[in-house]
Amino acid sequence: MANQVTRIADIIEPSVFVPYMIDRTNELSELVQSGIVLRDPGMDILASRGGRTINMPFFQDLTGNSQNLSDTSPLETRKIGTEKDVARIIYRGNAWSSNELANAVSGADPMAAIAELVAAWWVRDEQQTLLNMMKGVFQDNIDNDSGDLVHTAAAEATGDVKEYNDTSPTVMNPYAIIDARQKLGDAANKFTALMMHSKCYTDLLKQNLIQFIPASDGRTKLPTYMDYRVLVDDGCPTRAGTTSGTVYRSFLFAQGAIARGEGSPETPAETDRDSLAGEDILISRRHFLLHTRGIKWTEDTVTDNISPSNADLALAANWDRVYEKKSIRMVMLETN
Repeated sequence: MANQVTRIADIIEPSVFVPYMIDRTNELSELVQSGIVLRDPGMDILASRGGRTINMPFFQDLTGNSQNLSDTSPLETRKIGTEKDVARIIYRGNAWSSNELANAVSGADPMAAIAELVAAWWVRDEQQTLLNMMKGVFQDNIDNDSGDLVHTAAAEATGDVKEYNDTSPTVMNPYAIIDARQKLGDAANKFTALMMHSKCYTDLLKQNLIQFIPASDGRTKLPTYMDYRVLVDDGCPTRAGTTSGTVYRSFLFAQGAIARGEGSPETPAETDRDSLAGEDILISRRHFLLHTRGIKWTEDTVTDNISPSNADLALAANWDRVYEKKSIRMVMLETN
């Protein structure tokens, strides 16, 4: 009797695998768990419609002062302005061979084990996608909005940063964070999370400023600072300072700063086999939205018009702010 061999196709049932993988992606994602990225059912619908961009018209906020009532002069009417926010659908996918999945195949529940691996990979990939978006969004702010959402505490910054009572006033420190949040003035209280490079996180640890709270699993400890959930990723962008070496870019986020929608690819999960190589293949595809609320996508430069690459997302020319400043839910902080 011939030996029976378990293939990836024998394990993966797409109708079960895909929902589990998406749910597990949400559970594993610090961006989602911290509230920075908010899954929006309306965005799910938009992401499933196909096309490249999604237009979202909105009414601008009302401005001006009230008028005195008079029995001789009627009230003057004011206009309600309209604008259009635009989101970009991102089409991505990846494939893995059974050589990489061999350990998972041997597990007690191989489909769940494989879904766990794929979900964890998508979490890392999605975080890098967002950080490249941050590069483009804030470079547009610097280029076209006088950097009014950026606070620079690096040594090359103009102004008296040396006023801080610290031996290294230009590293990540409480004063720098407070000055960054002030970019939104009286709307600054909405910030809930802080994302930074591990070097900046280490600066706060050295100052004994990080506190840890228990996660829902009762085992993990979540870092916080000033009641902000702290996320650490060495993918946070840096730049070369003109006079001060490396400048690290960190981000303060409010709840739901990034809207997320999950689309419906025709074949979100698929298996194949390279018989000559003796390898089973698992393919995962996603159509999704990650949208910075109030900062529209302009589609200025996209190397592959089907989907923007991370390099395209990092271009300032592809972004333009359409919400008024205080309605934006994020600011950037630069430190050494």
